[in-house]
Formats: sequence, structure tokens, C-alpha cells
Amino acid sequence: MRDSLVAAAFQLFLERGYEQTTVDDIVALAGVGRRSFFRYFPSKEDVVFPDHERCLADMTEFLGRSGDADDPVARVCDAARLVLRMYAQNPTFSVQRYRLTRRVPGLRTYELSVVWRYERALAEYLRGRFAGQRDGTLRADVIAAAVVAAHNNGLRSWLRSDGKSDATAEVDHALAHVQQAFGPSPDPAGPAAGSTEDDVVVVISRRGAPMWRVVQEIETTLGRDPD
Repeated sequence: MRDSLVAAAFQLFLERGYEQTTVDDIVALAGVGRRSFFRYFPSKEDVVFPDHERCLADMTEFLGRSGDADDPVARVCDAARLVLRMYAQNPTFSVQRYRLTRRVPGLRTYELSVVWRYERALAEYLRGRFAGQRDGTLRADVIAAAVVAAHNNGLRSWLRSDGKSDATAEVDHALAHVQQAFGPSPDPAGPAAGSTEDDVVVVISRRGAPMWRVVQEIETTLGRDPD
């Protein structure tokens, strides 16, 4: 019945327009009563976004299963991909909804409130991971906002293509910027970025210097005590 209500609603939205369609129109086309509609959807706006509550619950559960060994930035990027998966499961519906929300300011406002709930879920997880760190809360909020912005940038690129481009590639490309900016720093004990483990040392010595002097200069350059 839930799917039937969504299908009926979008059929009417496309035929008459969102604002010209009432809940009574939707239930009449679906062949159910008003009580059945409100059992599934608190308002007409909610029927436009029928899958976000479930996706938000899936995201929260996914983040809750995280372990201490998981990189928190990579984890929230993977959590954002759950939202992409939801959109990509039904490209036709997702593109129709995208077009509808662009035309109806009230739906755009509603959509922004949904996006904010995703961002809050990511931020709460990151705050827990960064607890006790300097500027931990600030870092958590900034990264959560960046993940949402990057995900939405890739998602909108796919939607603007009418679902014909590669959704995964679009979002992965956008999220890669977040991981590059906020991901784990290189190990300070390891080799410097761009270097190799085999360093090349050049020592300049006077012509005719005895070999023992040349060896001594090399060992000094390498930081070894000459024998």
C-alpha cells in the first residue's frame, strides 16, 4: 500500500502539479482511505521522500557498528554512499523527484531539513570519535558538512544527467576530495611524502684525498660515528 500511495502521488504530481494535488486526490487514485495515507505519511511532503527515514536508520546503524580501527573519515564517506545507493536503486523516481523539488520551494525547504538530519548523524558519530581531541567538535562538524556537500555535488551531477551518468563514479570523485583533505596524516615515523627508502648521498672531497678520509666524510654525512 505504501508503494501504491507513492506511485499514485507522483502520477498526479506529474499530471496536475504538486500544489494542485491534494491528499484526497492521492487516496482516491490509490483506492484507499485518508487514514491509510496518514498511517504511512504524516504529510503530503513526506510522500515525496518516502525512503529517507529508512535510509537514515540504516546510516545510523552502519555508523554504530564502527570499530576503533576504522578510519572515521572513510567511515562517514561510506555512510554517505548508503544515501547514493538509495537514489540509484530507482533512477526514474529519483530524477522525477529532483525535478519536482526544483519547481516547488516548499519541497526544497523540506529536502534541506532531511539533508540536515543526515549531516547531524555524521557529526554525532565523528564527535564521539574525536572526543577529547583539540577542536574535536569543530573538526567533526566541518567534516560532516564537507561529506554532505561532496555527496550532494556528485548526486546532483548524476540527477542532472537524467540518471545516465555513473552515479558511483560521480560521488566517489567528490568524496575523494574530502578524504584527501581530512583523511589520516602520513606516519611521521615513516619516509617523507615523495621520498624513497633508498636515499642518495653525494659527498664532495678534494682530489687526492686518502680513501680513509673519503670514507670518514661519508660516514659523518650519514650520521654514523667513524670507527
